[in-house]
Amino acid sequence: MNKQKESRPDRGIPLISSILLVFFILGTIVFTLSQRISAEMSSSAINNLSESLELVKGTLEAILVKEAEFQKLIAKEVATLEDPDEFIRSYNRDRTMVSISFIAAGQEAGISNTSESFTEEGLDFSAGKTVEGLPISQSYLNSMGTWAYTMKCSVERDGRETGSLYIEYIYDSFEEVLPRGFYGGNALLYIMDARSQRFVLKPRGMGERKAGHLNLEDFYRANNILEPDVKNAVAHSVDTGNNFMFYHHIQNKESLIFMWAVNDGGVYLIGYVPIEAIQQEGKAVNQNIYTVVLVMLAAFFLCCMLFYLNQRQQIRLRREREAEREIHNRQLAEALQAAQIASKSKTMFLSNMSHDIRTPMNAILGFTTLLAKDADNPAKVREYTAKITASGRHLLSLINDVLDVSKIESGKVVLTIGEFTLSDLVSSVDAIIRPMAKARRQDFDVSVTEIKHEYLIGDETRINQILINLLSNAVKYTPEGGSIWFRIIGLPQRSAQFEHIRIQVEDNGYGMTPEYLKTVFDPFTRAENSTTNKVQGTGLGMAITKNIVELMGGTIQVSSEIDRGSIFTVELELRIPDGQADEQFWKDNNIRRILAVDDDEEVCKSVQALMGDTKTTVDTAPRGEDAVAMAQKAHEEKQDYDMVLLDWKMPGMDGYETAVRIRSAIPDIPILFLTAYDGLELQEEIAHMGNAGVLAKPFFVSAFKEKIIELQEDHLRDRLSDAGEDDSLEGMRFLVAEDNEINAEILSELLDIEGARCEIVENGQIAVERFVRSAAGEYDAVLMDVQMPVMNGYEAARRIRQLDRPDAAKIPIIAMTANAFAEDVKEALEAGMNAHIAKPIEMGLLKKAMDQYRKREEDV
Repeated sequence: MNKQKESRPDRGIPLISSILLVFFILGTIVFTLSQRISAEMSSSAINNLSESLELVKGTLEAILVKEAEFQKLIAKEVATLEDPDEFIRSYNRDRTMVSISFIAAGQEAGISNTSESFTEEGLDFSAGKTVEGLPISQSYLNSMGTWAYTMKCSVERDGRETGSLYIEYIYDSFEEVLPRGFYGGNALLYIMDARSQRFVLKPRGMGERKAGHLNLEDFYRANNILEPDVKNAVAHSVDTGNNFMFYHHIQNKESLIFMWAVNDGGVYLIGYVPIEAIQQEGKAVNQNIYTVVLVMLAAFFLCCMLFYLNQRQQIRLRREREAEREIHNRQLAEALQAAQIASKSKTMFLSNMSHDIRTPMNAILGFTTLLAKDADNPAKVREYTAKITASGRHLLSLINDVLDVSKIESGKVVLTIGEFTLSDLVSSVDAIIRPMAKARRQDFDVSVTEIKHEYLIGDETRINQILINLLSNAVKYTPEGGSIWFRIIGLPQRSAQFEHIRIQVEDNGYGMTPEYLKTVFDPFTRAENSTTNKVQGTGLGMAITKNIVELMGGTIQVSSEIDRGSIFTVELELRIPDGQADEQFWKDNNIRRILAVDDDEEVCKSVQALMGDTKTTVDTAPRGEDAVAMAQKAHEEKQDYDMVLLDWKMPGMDGYETAVRIRSAIPDIPILFLTAYDGLELQEEIAHMGNAGVLAKPFFVSAFKEKIIELQEDHLRDRLSDAGEDDSLEGMRFLVAEDNEINAEILSELLDIEGARCEIVENGQIAVERFVRSAAGEYDAVLMDVQMPVMNGYEAARRIRQLDRPDAAKIPIIAMTANAFAEDVKEALEAGMNAHIAKPIEMGLLKKAMDQYRKREEDV
């Protein structure tokens, strides 16, 4: 027992030693573990910082992705709208999106929901950064003084880009997703634009200084970061879009400075965290292992939750990207199919082109044959020449179709604005289309109603191109024996300076399917069925037509039914030229009262409307019987009509019978037959009537003037023939200004035959100089060509009239020119000339003009 008692203290010491050893070992383990945990916590804190930055980065990129998806949805909605500008203007801003803007394809400027004009100028997309495929601009200060960026999205409709949608977002909206109290409020976090290295969003609680006044260099200076190696490493990371961390003393504290790339380095999260803030959790573990364990467990659980949430978000984003990729692939497949169809259409282009070229070429060759046959008939020569010119111009327009398409697609089409008359426009179109319709035994009806102004300002060539495209298609796609209607209708004016017109081209032809109506204005497309496949064409006409109409600020619409026909409707507003009505012409030609006879009330109204500014009285009659009664009554009251406009086809008493009865009461009254039929055939029927002519419908003042001049010349020629041409030019001496040697030689020979002499000079300036050197009475008259080099005939006539010598104001000056329109006569009289004789010169007219001058001199 003593041995046992002695042994107990001996066993106690080892036990205590064992316990101490255990505690020592445990203490060593705890100390080692604490040190190890502290080191691991420091490393974990750095990892947590990285994960936190990754979460912030992911959140910011998710916001950018949402913004890009939202912008794509808006772009799709804009693509479906007929008037995207109205949608843009009415769109309201919110806390994230400051402004939304739209620029149409081919335009340099567009509109914005801020009611201001918008251009891409000032936006820099050169960095090449994108979000979901959308270009994102470099950061900039917007009009409110806030840092912002803009995303650009293409707007496509039917596979064709129609414009670009721009949405401006502000960085201030990111402030709500940035962590509050980052590392206990000890850490600072900025957002920096990578390219400009400007800080576009500051940390909370930074005082009055704005982040917009800071950049990376300011950050270096403020935190005493001066090492070139560090700056170079930072610059390299920013250039390559990589993340970067480094240690540095900031305010006497060892800190960890971080730069975290967002959106492939477009912007950066930049800031710093003091090391002691990172190690606070490790110190807490040393003080209380259980707390550390719990914190670690909580941190682990939190990390697991964050990882789980992050994984879910990544899976969702991956699925969204896959869905978008499928949509993109489908769009690419559709684009490939459209490209293949376009390629096939363009391959057919050359084979289809021949038909459109033959149409005006046949007209040119046909009228050339007729011109050779009727070379001795000046009226027909002028008519055939006008039609050949119109067909030639149309042929040229066809050749230019391909170039037009190229110009339209590149936005280089420019309108040539000038003054023109609806009369010339309708006549040129009629000269081309009517023979085409006649060859197919089609009825071609032309009507112009409610038009208040015949003279307009616009691009006559392009308008002619629109009409030819629409009407030639109507002829081609209407069966033989069908009908085509061409209408020009005056609409209520929106402005006193513009004539609002509607152009309708209607046919009762094959019609179009609803499917084809959707693509009728696309290039290289034609209706395809067993009937229309026989019709050849370029497939460019409708595309060019629509683009030209829209370039003029107009609209074009089409409606159609299979086997019932189609109707194209174009609306344009054309400027009305300044000026007053030409009242002097009607006074000079003694036309004060006109009788218009037509069973179509709209035709009578049109004549009255267009003649309203000429101070000429226009009476109307719906029937031939009424016209005869009105003409007889006016004759009895000694208020005869000076001109009768008479419809050729009327119910009851037709135009011919009406003319015969009117002539029985008033034998020599001028009569013009209004007709929508072939004027040449009618001209042959009335050739024996005398002092009568044919005026094609629709009625236009300018065409009416030309017919009056033509009628008077023919009547004068007939009177000279009946009088036996007693007038003589023998012994007279003429000063002739003519630059064409052949014309001058012909005129010299003709005057020589008449016993007259002439002195020929080659331009107006020499004519004035020769007249100045001449003695008084040396010349009996001056024959003045109008179109000459150096000085034209009008200016030469004015110079002669201004000379300070008595005979300068009295000597007859007679214009001789190929320009035989009413406007040319007016311009000659205004220049001081006494008469106007159209080429080729007829000696009878020259004799009559000189005889009238001699009679006036005798009366004086």
